[in-house]
Amino acid sequence: MRVFLFKAMKFDVITIFPRFFDSFLKESLIKKAQDKGIIKIGTHNLRDWAEDKHKKVDDKPFGGGFGMVMKVEPVHRAVDAIKKSKKSKVILFTPRGKRYTQKMAASFTKLDQIIMICGRYEGVDERVAKNIADMELSIGEYVLMGGEIPAMILIESVSRLIPGVLSKEEMVKERMTKSKGFAEYAQYTRPEVFNGWKAPKVLLSGDHKKIEEWKKRHSKEIRN
Repeated sequence: MRVFLFKAMKFDVITIFPRFFDSFLKESLIKKAQDKGIIKIGTHNLRDWAEDKHKKVDDKPFGGGFGMVMKVEPVHRAVDAIKKSKKSKVILFTPRGKRYTQKMAASFTKLDQIIMICGRYEGVDERVAKNIADMELSIGEYVLMGGEIPAMILIESVSRLIPGVLSKEEMVKERMTKSKGFAEYAQYTRPEVFNGWKAPKVLLSGDHKKIEEWKKRHSKEIRN
């Protein structure tokens, strides 16, 4: 069994729906990476840091408006309790945030801990973004019901770049480029011909040089 001589990366998710992550954490490569001790993932119920008897984490917005806003106090207490490393980053998911990219995922692998704040309702008190989060992050120009799915995306995209998570580390290196941050090419498998649709002959040629040239050309076409 392979032994990894490095500190496991810790992902911590602050949410009011921790059970959303039950199947995600117990399946496939994410589960295997946790079992190997390569990554650690903690889901934390924000209501555990609410101090009133009803465990309330939201309230009506000042100035009026539609819906409810998540309060700053329990978020502050949660982050203060969970943050354990100087090499950590606190992320708030929001559509207005910086667009998430493959290069960003690669940079996050250098951290010891990533703390993710999953908003709900009509948003999160602005003081969380200004004073608690290190960055606001968006996975696209659309609005979701909460930050739980973005948190899963970040965990998976970062984890697969950590040595030992994937069984073939060369696959990660092959698809990363310094200039663009990500490269991909079309993939084919048996049968060679289906419904009249043919796989490229070069991929069946056994000529490794020509195959690599084809992959490079096709990767460039996809990126552009």
